[in-house]
Amino acid sequence: MVQSSVLGFPRMGVLRDLKKANEAYWADKISQEALLAEGKRLRLAHWKIQKDAGVDIIPSNDFAHYDHVLDHIQLFNAVPERYTSQKLSPLDEYFAMGRGHQKGGVDVPALEMVKWFDSNYHYVKPTLQDNQTFSLAKDPKPVREFLEAKEAGFQTRPVLVGPVSFLALGKADRGSSVDPITLLDKLVPVYVELLKQLKAAGAESVQIDEPVLVFDLRPEVKAAFKPAYEAIAAAGDAVPKVVVATYFGDIVHNFDVLPAFSGAAGLHVDLVRNPEQLEPVLKQLGPNQILSAGVVDGRNIWKNDFAKSLEILQTAVKALGSERVIVATSSSLIHTPHTLASEKKLPSDVYEWFSFAVEKVKEVATLAKAVTEPEAVKAELEANAAAIKARTDSKRTNDPAVKERQAQVTPEQHNRKAPFNTRYAEQKKHLSLPLFPTTTIGSFPQTSEIRVQRNKFTKGEISAEEYERFIEKEIELAVKIQDELDLDVYVHGEPERNDMVQYFGERLNGYVFTTHAWVQSYGSRCVRPPIIVGDISRPAPMTVKESKYAASISKKPMKGMLTGPVTCLRWSFPRVDVHQSVQCQQLALALRDEVVDLEKNGIYVIQVDEPALREGLPLRKGQEREAYLKWAVDSFKLATAGVENSTQIHSHFCYSEFQDFFHAIAALDADVLSIENSKSDAKLLKVFIDEEYPRHIGPGVYDIHSPRVPTLEEFKQRIEEMLAYLKPEQLWINPDCGLKTRKWDEVKGALSHMVEAAKYFREKYANKA
Repeated sequence: MVQSSVLGFPRMGVLRDLKKANEAYWADKISQEALLAEGKRLRLAHWKIQKDAGVDIIPSNDFAHYDHVLDHIQLFNAVPERYTSQKLSPLDEYFAMGRGHQKGGVDVPALEMVKWFDSNYHYVKPTLQDNQTFSLAKDPKPVREFLEAKEAGFQTRPVLVGPVSFLALGKADRGSSVDPITLLDKLVPVYVELLKQLKAAGAESVQIDEPVLVFDLRPEVKAAFKPAYEAIAAAGDAVPKVVVATYFGDIVHNFDVLPAFSGAAGLHVDLVRNPEQLEPVLKQLGPNQILSAGVVDGRNIWKNDFAKSLEILQTAVKALGSERVIVATSSSLIHTPHTLASEKKLPSDVYEWFSFAVEKVKEVATLAKAVTEPEAVKAELEANAAAIKARTDSKRTNDPAVKERQAQVTPEQHNRKAPFNTRYAEQKKHLSLPLFPTTTIGSFPQTSEIRVQRNKFTKGEISAEEYERFIEKEIELAVKIQDELDLDVYVHGEPERNDMVQYFGERLNGYVFTTHAWVQSYGSRCVRPPIIVGDISRPAPMTVKESKYAASISKKPMKGMLTGPVTCLRWSFPRVDVHQSVQCQQLALALRDEVVDLEKNGIYVIQVDEPALREGLPLRKGQEREAYLKWAVDSFKLATAGVENSTQIHSHFCYSEFQDFFHAIAALDADVLSIENSKSDAKLLKVFIDEEYPRHIGPGVYDIHSPRVPTLEEFKQRIEEMLAYLKPEQLWINPDCGLKTRKWDEVKGALSHMVEAAKYFREKYANKA
């Protein structure tokens, strides 16, 4: 009998319950006991959803109050001493690593947080020391939650981040030089002890995630799998059966690692992202090993095409037999919204095209039955085929005018009128900027009042005129505060924007929107990605009115803020019937019109953010990566190249690890780059020297994900570090990212220190300049 499994379930709950509980705890509005009780309630509810749907293998330990990798940092007592020395409770220590802690006399910044592979989820990086040790936490979370499920009547399969991936995804702490993978011998015995405790608790099998297998691995990392899994296999019946899980790519290039898993019960592969790996994987499996076939997409919201999935599954069953095949999600469902049932406002013709986490769980169970008992699920198969045909035949997906415009794009439209040196001479004269110019990335705090007024307007409780006047007052406040802070390039604060992608999607043809389809981005931060269902175009200006008003009341240059085409694509749920390059070019043409309109209305600094450019990079080097970079760069340039030389184009990027594709960053030809950098080592900026980067750059000088306000001396230290790699005349001073999630007192405190530090260096370098 073919079984079904889910690799992980969303944590937030139907109405972002976990987000609300976490934030209430951080604000001292609920107790620790109340927060932990809410976590337990959510876990029980999620296990029940999966059991009721008929899923055979239900995960546990996939829940986290902040991040699952952070859970493992605490699980293995790999917490840096700067947190353990504060004598915080385990829960507060956990949150301090995730978001920083600055109260009660304790002042520690958060650990570095980066994107989880090529998704929009962020994980906390394990940060390891030269003298690093590991030990198993008392009352280990995976055991505790397995027993919690067992007591409630759910037999689950615990999920662990594998020892090799945990180390390979980590880094050496500042002041340390350890290569994390060399710590394997210290870590593996802790894993074995954990597995023994799980077996003693009654766990029959465990899912050990080793997603780094989709990367091009260093020899040291490849070599680590053999001793790690030999040690686990040597424990024999004292540990549960192990299923090694990979996702987000193929593992064919790492087949030489698979003998290390000879003692494992099975292997999970992502057959949504790379279905072509099925045949070679089948040949690599041992004679008794199980294949967990990831055919239900854990990363997108389109209804599964049962007919296509069944072709894959039947191939696997033919090769292995029904007892050795598990139907599974391609990855954890953490990347999808909770349930489609919450959506009451989706157009009726598209509602049946989608499937969220609860629905995907049912798809997994249905497919498992359909492989060997198709008659038992005949009605479900017929309904699925009808929904797939309706989407294929829909007129909503095609716009001939958009296709005609795309056909007329020329190479010349991708290039500015003059090279950077000529442009900068005109910009310098036009904008009158000082040395070390200061600015922010775009958004200011989205206060509760802003959210209340937006909600009232959405519900029709206030008029468009009343809402517009409210937004104008918020813009006036943002400008006034920037006057007081004495920033050099202003932003209007984006009070009218709900989300940096959704806001634009709502003003473009080709999108549909949800009301409750929230997805965790990091910690308690959730996003509600819009859905691209058809060809994209801009029917009218999207940001001109607010930017024009802000410029009219500003003493200094006002920066127009747009989200770039790659990010609009990546942070939406994209179409799967059209290549992403086509969708991205459509977005670029729409944004090109907006950029030109902003310039026509007196906005001469325009920032087109591309924080998802790095995230979208294919995980392996090669032709796929170069092809992606070609169309991604072309899309950005198409969006931004229509302005005059005197208009300054900025762009913002998350994370500064650009070494592998720096040629593409340079090819964007943006006048100013700002990058998230505050928690990265400044030496990563060395690439800008090595590549003789000629344009301007603003590496983030403080972490906006944390409520902590850095001291003036910290700002000075960060800028001093940057000046070891960048020329004074090319350095901008700005935060890591937008400030919408922060409070005004935090923002004012941090920005005042930032501006003061910039002025210190401005004076210091005045004579040298």
